[in-house]
Amino acid sequence: MSRIKLFALGGLGENGKNMYCVDIDDTIFILDAGLKYPSIELYGVDSIIPDISYLEKHKDRIAGLFLSHGHEDHIGAAPKLLKTLNVPIYASNFTLALLKDLMEDQGIGLDDYKFYTINAKKTMTFGNVQVDVFNVTHSIPESLGIAIHTKDGTIVYAPDYNFDQNVGDAYKTDFEQLSKIAGRRVLAVLTESLGAERSGYTHGSSNLDYALNQGFANAPKRIIVSTFSTDLVRIQKVIDIGLRYGRDIAIIGRRTQRTVDIAVNLGYLKIPDGKLINLRYIDDNNKNELENAVVLVTGERHEPFHMIQRMIKKQDKLIHIVPSDTLILMTPPLPGTERIAAKTMDILYRNDCNIVKIDKSILPPSHASSEDVKLLLNILQPKYVVPVIGEYRHQYALRNMLLAMGYDSERILLLENGQIAEINNGKVVNLSAKVTAGDLLVDGIIEDDLSDVVLRDREMLAQDGVVLVIANIDPKQKKLLSDPEVVSRGFVFMKENEALIQGITDLFHQVSKQELSNKYINWRTYKQNVREKLGRYLYKETKRQPIIIPVLIDTQLSE
Repeated sequence: MSRIKLFALGGLGENGKNMYCVDIDDTIFILDAGLKYPSIELYGVDSIIPDISYLEKHKDRIAGLFLSHGHEDHIGAAPKLLKTLNVPIYASNFTLALLKDLMEDQGIGLDDYKFYTINAKKTMTFGNVQVDVFNVTHSIPESLGIAIHTKDGTIVYAPDYNFDQNVGDAYKTDFEQLSKIAGRRVLAVLTESLGAERSGYTHGSSNLDYALNQGFANAPKRIIVSTFSTDLVRIQKVIDIGLRYGRDIAIIGRRTQRTVDIAVNLGYLKIPDGKLINLRYIDDNNKNELENAVVLVTGERHEPFHMIQRMIKKQDKLIHIVPSDTLILMTPPLPGTERIAAKTMDILYRNDCNIVKIDKSILPPSHASSEDVKLLLNILQPKYVVPVIGEYRHQYALRNMLLAMGYDSERILLLENGQIAEINNGKVVNLSAKVTAGDLLVDGIIEDDLSDVVLRDREMLAQDGVVLVIANIDPKQKKLLSDPEVVSRGFVFMKENEALIQGITDLFHQVSKQELSNKYINWRTYKQNVREKLGRYLYKETKRQPIIIPVLIDTQLSE
């Protein structure tokens, strides 16, 4: 019999940052390593990834990293994890290609890592544990479910799937392999919960096909389509319809262009030779008006909105939107992008553009709806169900659906990040133990977690601005060589607040007189007293707390 521990380091009670671990007899299988995007109050934070300190402590027990598909909420944290833990990576051909591109983009050499291409024909063996995969339908090619076979039954990880039948071969669900897995005793299923509140099956694309065809048929000249780069199914659909109307294709988006290039080179995106246009920068001789073209504007989250704004303002290097253009918008606002989406629409309507806005209700969801989840569970008949991939409301909605299906509450494991479900001899014996789980905040290429102090300073900068006080000091004669220069950014307009600026100057002179009267100048104490005295003064006068930065220049050192 096996001792099994199921836990998540990310992906529970949140949208993104997916990382799940299955510990079987002291061998750890890592399922996905994703990131999530920050909310607006996390100033300057580019992404959030899971805290992997638990895995660092137990790195010798890790069998490998198993990736379900190539979206960044499932592979975005893999480069950071692999820098710390050089473990084998198992994924489909397309997912591995995207991961390798992401690693190279972050300056990670590939030669030191072991990559294994997996598919439904390959069974991997790790001691007494076997691992199989099965293809699922999602918005990106070669998406996988993962089945881990133990002595006590199979643990199935089923992220980001649906049962839409109107898809290409690279997107089809492998029912034959799924049936084989179901033929073995299934101990637990970790199933996505994002769409659990949505009734029925995830619908197909017939309504979207109609809307796109209408938009293309009525467009007199150039067509510009915004779409998210993660959805290769929709990108291919736009390309196919554009080709049917005899149009050329252009694709814009730095990260997306690389993803598209990989998909084209590997045969997952079909664009005939000569139909894909490489745009040159706009200049006096080239306007890229391309009246017979479809221009796909793609990116993550806010990026398509930013690009559309630049195009309408004539600031983009490749496309300037003109009144004869038709804009087809397939980018409904995501959480955190509502403001920029609304601003983009305002700008477009002010410029009287020909806009075709594809309603969110006719865009095919890429996640499992309630009936899709029911179908999967009825095929697999698991003993336990663990709702994953979703905020708590999604997990709770899935729990209620399972109760209505006849599952006993003790068979539904509603976990939080870090909470361990311990299973011994095929039965849950403990839900109280925990491992370290949390967020690491990533800023650009900085590898270390951003501290609370940095975030607080950024918040203060955003809300109250910054005041710099710059002074030249002769430490030998212990005197100021001139009045300090006061610089305000995001705090007050200096020309209209001369009395306040004079008050800062006078107070700085008072502090300097005190500090320069000492036998030795303690520069650290000097700056600290300037910050404290000016901070109290400015709050008293303005009820605001800007960041105060004293810049004290030692003139002897600068000579």
